[in-house]
Amino acid sequence: MPTTRAGEAARRRPRRAKPDAGGDPGLSHRAWWTPYLFLAPGLVMVVLFSLWPFVNTVILSFTDAQILRGGSFVGFDNYDRAFADPDFWVATGNSVLYLVVVVPCLVFLPLALAVLVQTKIPGIGFFRSAFYTPVIASAVVVGLIWQWVLRSDGLVNTVFQEIGVVSGPIPFLTDSTMLLVSAMIVTVWKGLGYYMVFYLAALGNVSTSLYEAAAIDGAGPVRRFFSITVPQVKPMMLLVGTLSAISALRVFTEIYILGGESGGPGGGARTLPFLIRQVGLGFSGETGYAAAISILLFLLTLVFSLLGRRLSKGDES
Repeated sequence: MPTTRAGEAARRRPRRAKPDAGGDPGLSHRAWWTPYLFLAPGLVMVVLFSLWPFVNTVILSFTDAQILRGGSFVGFDNYDRAFADPDFWVATGNSVLYLVVVVPCLVFLPLALAVLVQTKIPGIGFFRSAFYTPVIASAVVVGLIWQWVLRSDGLVNTVFQEIGVVSGPIPFLTDSTMLLVSAMIVTVWKGLGYYMVFYLAALGNVSTSLYEAAAIDGAGPVRRFFSITVPQVKPMMLLVGTLSAISALRVFTEIYILGGESGGPGGGARTLPFLIRQVGLGFSGETGYAAAISILLFLLTLVFSLLGRRLSKGDES
């Protein structure tokens, strides 16, 4: 009978050997903590160089600690002092102004640049590399170059005076407002190539059929840009806006190199990171007060980060 034959065939089929329970325990069973051995080096680095410094800064912000001596608990005195300090509000205003001016430039200009260099024509790789060169250049070298270009006897003032555009040197580095604007120009110039790469990656995911359909309907380049390109890369624009906002609030090098240790005439171009350095360094540096300003800067950065996240969620919905 068919059933009997199937049973006989099953009995004649060789049986597979069962795994030996007494074999290598590392293969048959692993302890629950085994994965954490692989995570341990990274976790230790995060705790030592990220988590603990942040916690220590929070603790110091409630003390009157200085560089050469420990401090005692003073509660919210450092925060009250910051809110009553005119220098703090000047630095905060400069940081927010820096963000308001720089972020839109770094959101839209790299996008336009990416659209231009996206075209596949002979030699376009050279222009992509040229636009990206300021990104890999040292910030100190870039600052020194721009200092030579913008100083009173520098390239820009010399050319403008020779062709009769101005009668005297423009105070790019000797006026607080002009110094802040000059630092913004350096930041935008250095960040164009960096965010251009972000947009090139986003543009690579846009279907060419959309542009072809729009061209058939008679849409010109400008209409295709605003009707297809911008909506398709909008999530990337929100990401670039968030990253550039965080970078703008942390700006220090440009102000320091162009304006010197004082942060421009009378410290009028100081930003919050610059003020933190001035307050916290030196033999009489007030570590506790500098830590309090650092926490306020962190909260300000957190607000803009959450705002960018909220806008991103709204766009997805």
